[in-house]
Amino acid sequence: MNKQGLEEIRLRHTSTEQVILARRSCRSYKREQVPEFMVRRILEAGRFAPSAGNYQPWKFVVLRDRQMIDELTDCVVRRCRLLMSLLDYRRPGKRWLRPLTSLFVNLRPNDLHPVPFDAMDLIGKRELALYHGASTVILIFEDVRGVSCPMLDCGIAGQNMALAAHSMGLGTCWVGFSKLALKYGKKWKKRLGIGYPYKFASSLAVGFPKGNPDGQVTRQTHVIDWHEDGVMRQLDMEGAQQ
Repeated sequence: MNKQGLEEIRLRHTSTEQVILARRSCRSYKREQVPEFMVRRILEAGRFAPSAGNYQPWKFVVLRDRQMIDELTDCVVRRCRLLMSLLDYRRPGKRWLRPLTSLFVNLRPNDLHPVPFDAMDLIGKRELALYHGASTVILIFEDVRGVSCPMLDCGIAGQNMALAAHSMGLGTCWVGFSKLALKYGKKWKKRLGIGYPYKFASSLAVGFPKGNPDGQVTRQTHVIDWHEDGVMRQLDMEGAQQ
């Protein structure tokens, strides 16, 4: 690349970077359905994601039937409510549940981190919508026979789809709580015709956002160890030396 091209990149973000930096999770959607050609383009962006050995260890299932989305939501709500009845020791008279909750937290520390734990409580009370009114939901299933780390490959494909959607003016939101119906239980896997070798990875709510949720927000700065020419420097995410 010539010096002028490098200088232009140094001075301003590329269009791809602008999409990445402006993207935010959208939790309020219009009822308007996303045109099919846009969903197909989003899926194509996922298909072109890199994967170990080019195995492409994923299966995408698109839900655009409002009744089906509502029924899936109801299933997740019921299971959130059940889990909170077993684990939420914060309720009056339920302190005796705390040892059981601690056991489950130790067994499933990621699933029962305080953030999803509180969200699960809100979903069970219907104070937090599962798909936030999105008209399209993309379910991502992992092929467990995949090379190396197929779950990571599914995440890369999902991010490709999220960025492609945002580049078209759509909003997206990762929804992991779908696993309560699609990973832990047979009903929905049977209904969708999903069996071995696929297991649920995650899902994306997709739709036209209400308002304009996009915009760069402050992110925590992480220190980077930078090794070059036999010297290690510590840089923050913006490249300032510590």
